[in-house]
Amino acid sequence: MLRNVTKWIRTIAITGVLTAAAAFTAFAGDTVFVQGTSVNGLGVSGMTVAEADERIKNFYSSEYQLVIKMRGGASEVLKGEELGFSVMVPEGLLQEILDNQNAAGRVFGPDVDNRYRTQMQNTYSEEALKGKVYGLSCISGSDIVTTTDAAISAYQAGAPFVIKPEVKGNNVDPQKVEEAVRQAVITGVREIDLDSSGCYYEVMVTSEDEALNKLCEMLNRCREMTVTYTFGDAREVLDAEMICSWITGTENGKIALNRDAAAAYVAALAGKYNSAGTTRVFHTAAGRDVELKGAYGWTISQQAETDALIAVIQTAESQSREPVYSSEAVNHTAQDWGNTYVEIDLTGQHVYMVKDGAVVWDAPCVTGNLAKDYDTPAGIYSLAYKQRDKVLRGKMQADGTYEYESPVSYWMPFNGGIGLHDANWRGTFGGTVYKTNGSHGCVNLPLAKTEALYNLVYKGIPVLCYN
Repeated sequence: MLRNVTKWIRTIAITGVLTAAAAFTAFAGDTVFVQGTSVNGLGVSGMTVAEADERIKNFYSSEYQLVIKMRGGASEVLKGEELGFSVMVPEGLLQEILDNQNAAGRVFGPDVDNRYRTQMQNTYSEEALKGKVYGLSCISGSDIVTTTDAAISAYQAGAPFVIKPEVKGNNVDPQKVEEAVRQAVITGVREIDLDSSGCYYEVMVTSEDEALNKLCEMLNRCREMTVTYTFGDAREVLDAEMICSWITGTENGKIALNRDAAAAYVAALAGKYNSAGTTRVFHTAAGRDVELKGAYGWTISQQAETDALIAVIQTAESQSREPVYSSEAVNHTAQDWGNTYVEIDLTGQHVYMVKDGAVVWDAPCVTGNLAKDYDTPAGIYSLAYKQRDKVLRGKMQADGTYEYESPVSYWMPFNGGIGLHDANWRGTFGGTVYKTNGSHGCVNLPLAKTEALYNLVYKGIPVLCYN
C-alpha cells in the first residue's frame, strides 16, 4: 500500500525573472526546458516534462536514506528503496513551468533565474515500513534490557520485604518507533534520535521514591500485625503469616491483597459463628427442651466484612474487631436470644412474655387453623414492629373485596404477615380451638390481655414459636 503525504519545505513561488539586457533568445524547441532550469536544485535543462519528472523521481527515490540513532551510540540506516520510498512533483507543475518559459519567450542566461522550488509529494509502502521498523535491533535484537521501575519484593516466609532497585534498560515502545520513522519519511527528514524522540521506556519509580519506601515499611509492619475477631467470649486471631500470604503486591499506593483468600477466611468465620438458620435448643416455660431454627440470629455480611478486613490490613496496624453483621442476636451463647423474649407454645396454645429470665405475662391464644392448613410456623423470629389500630386483610378477590377484614387494636408482626394481635370476635382461647376454628396463621389474643403485652414488647425482641 502506498501512502501519499505532502512534504513541507517552505513557501514556494514559481517565477521566472527576465532581465532583458542580459537575455538570450532561445532557439530550442518548445517541448523542453531552457538551459539553467532546475527544480529544487536538480537540473532538468533540455528535458521534456516526462523526462524531468522521471529524473526527479529516480534521483530522490534512490538517494533518500534515514539514519536511526539508538541509545548507546548504535545506529541503523533504512534506505528509501527498502521502504518503497518515492518522490513526485505535484501533478501539472512541470508542464506549468514549461508553459511559462514558452510564454516568456524562452529566455535564459546568467541574468535569468530559471530555478524553481516546490513542495514534493513523498510516497512509501506502509507494509515495507512496518517490516523494516520491527526488524530494527532495538525491537528484535537479542541484547535488549527491559526497563523496570523499582518495586517491592514478593512475600517470602521469614524474610522482610525489600525494595528491588530500578533498571534503566534499552527497550523501546515499538509503536512510538514506528510513528517516528513514519513521520520522518513523510517529511523527508534524514536522521532521527529514538532517545530524544521519547521512544525508549523510562524509569518512573526509583528506589529513593518516598511513597515506595513508606509502602515497604507498611508491608513489613504487616509481618507483625494481627487481626483479632471477637464473638462474645470467643476469639479468632488472624496472624501475620496468613495476612502476608495474601499480599499480592501494591496498587495505587496501597497494599494489594488476594480478595479470594480474604473472602474464604471470612466465609470460614461465618460457617463457624453464624447462628441464623441453624438448629438451637430452647428450654420452654413448661420445662421442656425443643429444637428450633429460624431467621433470627447472627449472620456475618460476608462481602462487607471482606471489604472491611482488606481495609484493616491495608493500615498495617493490629486491631481487634467484630465482623459486619447483616443480622444480629442478643449474645453469642447457644441461646443467643437472651433472657427476654416472647414464647408461643403452639401445642399448648399459650403465649408467655419472659423478661430477664422470668415470666411477667402470659395468656391463652388461638393460632393457625390446622383443618385448613393455616398452621402457624414454628421457628425463631424477631418482632418486625408494633402498631396500634390496624385492619388486617386477607387476599383480594376477583370482585375487589378481601377474603376477610379484621380491625385490631394491637398489631405485633414477627413472621411476614403473621403476628400477635387481639381478637375481640373470639369468646374462647386456648385448648383445641385452633384445630378446626383457628386463625389464618396469626396468634389471636384476648383483648383484655393484649395491651399489657403490647407495652412490654419492642422492635427486634425475639419471638420463639414451637410445638
